[in-house]
Order: sequence, then C-alpha cells, then structure tokens
Amino acid sequence: MKPSKVLVAVLTLAIALNALLDAQSAASLAGVVTSPAGAPIANASVSVTSTATGHVSQVQTDAAGLYSLQGLTPGAYTVAVSAHGYAPKTVSITLRAAGTQRLDLPLTIGPAEPALGDLGFSPEQTQGNAAEQARLNKRSHMLKVHQELGLITLAPMLASLFSSTGAGGRHSTASGRDLHAALGSVTAGMYITTASFAIFAPKVPGTKPRGPIRFHRAMAWIHGPGMILTPLLGSLADEQRSQGQKVHGIAQAHGAVAIVTAAAYGLAMLSVTLKKF
Repeated sequence: MKPSKVLVAVLTLAIALNALLDAQSAASLAGVVTSPAGAPIANASVSVTSTATGHVSQVQTDAAGLYSLQGLTPGAYTVAVSAHGYAPKTVSITLRAAGTQRLDLPLTIGPAEPALGDLGFSPEQTQGNAAEQARLNKRSHMLKVHQELGLITLAPMLASLFSSTGAGGRHSTASGRDLHAALGSVTAGMYITTASFAIFAPKVPGTKPRGPIRFHRAMAWIHGPGMILTPLLGSLADEQRSQGQKVHGIAQAHGAVAIVTAAAYGLAMLSVTLKKF
C-alpha cells in the first residue's frame, strides 16, 4: 500500500474513532411533562441550560407530552419547563455520559399569564439562539411579575376607594383623611413598581401585541394618567378641607378621576387574567 493511501486510511480511522468516542461520551435527557391529573401536556417548552457554559438547548413536547434532548455534554444543568395555564418549574440535574437519563416533569396549575404569541413573538423568535432565548425568558419573567404585582395592587386600590367615605363629605374626619392618604400612597407605590416591570422588560424589535394584550395596553393610557392626577387632586382637596373650606374647583374631580382610574385598571387586569375562561 502506498504511503498516501496509508495516511488516508489512518486519518479516516482516527475520525471514525473520534466520532465514536464523542457519541459514547454524550449525554441525553428525556421524559414526559404532565398535568396534576397525570395527563400529558403537549407543546410545553423545555429548556436545558448548562451551568458551566450557559448554553441553552430547547425543545417542545409532542402530542404525548414527551421531550428528548440528545448530544448534551455531561455535567450540571438547569431544566426549566413552562406551559400555558401551568406554573413554571425549574429542576437541577447532573447528566452522566453514555446514556439517556429520564426526568419527568409534573406541573401544577398556575395563574393565567400572557402567552408569548399574544405578546407578538413568532415561533421563529421563541426558538432563537441562546442570547435571544435568554432575552425572551427575561421579558416573559418580568411580564409575569408585572401581572402578579398588578393583581396584588388591586387590594390597596380597592381599600383606598372604600376609605374615601371617611375622607370626604359630611363624615370626613382627620383620621379618615390620613387613612385614605396612606392607602393611596401604598397604591401609588405598588402601581409604580408594577409598571416598572413592564416598562423595563427587554424589548424585541418587530413584535406586535395581539389579542387581550392590545386592550391591556389601551387601558394603560387611562389608568396611567389617572394614577398621576388622583393623588394630586386628593392633596389639593385635603388642603382645602384642612383650611376649613369646602372642596371646590378642579379638586372636586378627585373622586370621579379615582373611580375611572380604578375601573380602567381593573379592566386591564381582567383582560389578561380571565382571557382563558
């Protein structure tokens, strides 16, 4: 055999052996995503993030709720699973070489949340590279927090409306006005915190909101300015009462503005919270 042919044969054998060793050292992960009742969940998103490198691999479950990820490097991983209508779940696992490890992922019912499709994300965008996926994950997480805090903000907002009976009219008292002002301050603080999660969530160019999210945003143009005007008008009305005057002028609109603001805010929350019913 000529030297050139020997060299080619050796290189071919080396490549084959290297591919075989890589295949034997690779790790795989598979399992099924199920509901609390044990039913398989189709189209659930399963992402596997390497603790060492940060590399993200993602797959969706099939009609039987099954997922499978091949060719993973052995090591520590974080497995995250999410499905519309269910609470997201995160699990840590260490993958071994030369074998498929099974990890079943039962989910629990979670609060309704805006789907990525409603937020304007295309299927291609949700299946992007690691950096894009991390951006999408951060945006989705911040919008979920935005919704959860929004629901919590309803409590001090309603309490502030109910306390208005002791802050104005014939039954107005100093303690009633103080309580109303305190509840209004808590509401404003919660509102600003809630809004910040939506405002500072990473933006994805070219996306257009659809469905309930469009109505949710439209209502923000009402309750946003209302949350600014309400405390200003309330402060002016309180100052007039403290001076022994009857509430007059633009301060008289305090109650009406507060009611419209609360109604718009409540409709905005209902549009994304009850959309699946």
